[in-house]
Amino acid sequence: MTRSAVPAAAFLAGFCLALVFPVRAETPRVVVSIPPVHSLVAAVMEGVAAPDLLVKGGASPHTYSLKPSDAKSLADARLVFWVGESLEAFLVKPLAALAGKATIVELIEIPGLRRLPYRRGGSWERRDDHDDGVTDAHIWLSPANARVLAAAVVAALVETDPANATRYRENGQRLNDRLAALEAEMRTALAPVKDRPFVVFHDAYQYLEDAFGLNAIGAVAVAPEKPPGPKSLAALRQRIKATRARCVFREPQFPAKLAETVAEGTGARIAVLDPEGTIGMPGTNLYFELMRANVRALAECLGGG
Repeated sequence: MTRSAVPAAAFLAGFCLALVFPVRAETPRVVVSIPPVHSLVAAVMEGVAAPDLLVKGGASPHTYSLKPSDAKSLADARLVFWVGESLEAFLVKPLAALAGKATIVELIEIPGLRRLPYRRGGSWERRDDHDDGVTDAHIWLSPANARVLAAAVVAALVETDPANATRYRENGQRLNDRLAALEAEMRTALAPVKDRPFVVFHDAYQYLEDAFGLNAIGAVAVAPEKPPGPKSLAALRQRIKATRARCVFREPQFPAKLAETVAEGTGARIAVLDPEGTIGMPGTNLYFELMRANVRALAECLGGG
């Protein structure tokens, strides 16, 4: 064999291998803001790649500060999912700096979502006791909304990474079916306690209440970072007594003392609801574990004698 035949043979072999094993385009880097949304995105991306998560380790998006590692993930991202400014204010400036470099999906603006305005802190006399103009950002706490979000995630991933479009669509259908089954399961579990009054730590759960007809009568805090004043606390305590509210729910991201102070002397129990899945293991099952844990907490606390 001549010297020139060796590289020619090698080239031909490589060409044949390329036909049999085509080189796949690199999967785009995907970044997600909070655990429950990350879980939905991870489920759609299963078998392709794992999305990056920003808010983790028990942190709250209401009080989160971006870390250098987060900034690096964002700088390398091709696709970013966040809920919106009212929940993740820490992302507004970093995402503005990404303009033109990544596709940014603001989920609270997705068509087809059921949107509800925030309510005032303290006691709620009516189901429509709302503040005007600001949409409650906790949209994922309705399984029906989660299905709309999942469909939007599929569409964004297919557009960004068409090479894996079939996998994204198949995963999206499986996720949709799981969410529909979860909604039915939750409805059955919550039906016996849906009329029983309770108080939440902050106004994060009205999509859950709205979906299943639950009876929250007030919130301890106007917002997680804004503790209530003495007048609001006194009014809420009075309403707990007047309605014989069974439970005051605290959140794992914040100290229990405030909820305990509100419940003291009222006869209400203390239990835990988690709107963001901050104590779970990030991944495809977190959303389902979060929702089932909240259902158990509601059913057990409200259903007690």
